[in-house]
Amino acid sequence: MDFNLKDQLNFYTEFKDWYNQIKNDFKFDYQKDCEARDYLSLILSKKNKNWEINNVLKLFKERLLTKSSLLIFGCGPSLEKTIDIIGGKKGANFFKDYIILAADGASILLKKKGIHIDAIFSDLDGITKNELEYARFNIVHAHGDNIRKLWFFEENIIKFKNIIGTTQVDPIQNIINPGGFTDGDRILFFLRTLLSSFHRLFLIGMDFGNIIGKYSKLDMKINQEASPTKLKKLSYALKLIKWLKKMIINPIYFVNSENRISDFVHLSIEEFLNF
Repeated sequence: MDFNLKDQLNFYTEFKDWYNQIKNDFKFDYQKDCEARDYLSLILSKKNKNWEINNVLKLFKERLLTKSSLLIFGCGPSLEKTIDIIGGKKGANFFKDYIILAADGASILLKKKGIHIDAIFSDLDGITKNELEYARFNIVHAHGDNIRKLWFFEENIIKFKNIIGTTQVDPIQNIINPGGFTDGDRILFFLRTLLSSFHRLFLIGMDFGNIIGKYSKLDMKINQEASPTKLKKLSYALKLIKWLKKMIINPIYFVNSENRISDFVHLSIEEFLNF
């Protein structure tokens, strides 16, 4: 039921073993993660008294119900080429028929192309304040390494109406833990209990290879080889998506991905457009 959406999206109990494994593998600081969560919670507590997380979640779910297909954009090297080809063949209006969800910096390209964004999922290291204001919804993630980013975006978070805070540790009153590790796989975790049976998910710019796209970080100008740490993060993200796939009945398709991901259906751009 709608009033229970916050509880439905809290996946921490099921995800806790994954979090502990990731925390230990990357030497993350649990106390810092809690500090970031509490700081984001404090920021959200300063919002207009009419803001309430369940109300925003309800609006988000209602938005999902307006379209049958979701385009989920990652920051992989195939992102720009795929958007350019689709836009060249169909025009920017083509995207209006879809729910558009962006992982972090992918939103910069979408905004540049004039493509609407229903929601950005971000830990704030790949976007500017312009993208945050451009989207219909923002799902902001707090972790131990982005406390300074939370401080930088604080006023925007307070002012922006449809915002949802997430954490990777225990959820608290105004922040949820839907599960997930990177911005990209966290989108799928977030959607897990919000999807209806008629929804289809198309993943664009989700490559999971050894090259990362230039929209992954604000200071990147070209696609470049992934560092060992980044490769390990992508490996975890892919494992998590495969694990989560068993819990989602909706079809998930990779579109024009530069790498074949086992257990998933891959579509060329032409196959996607003719789908």
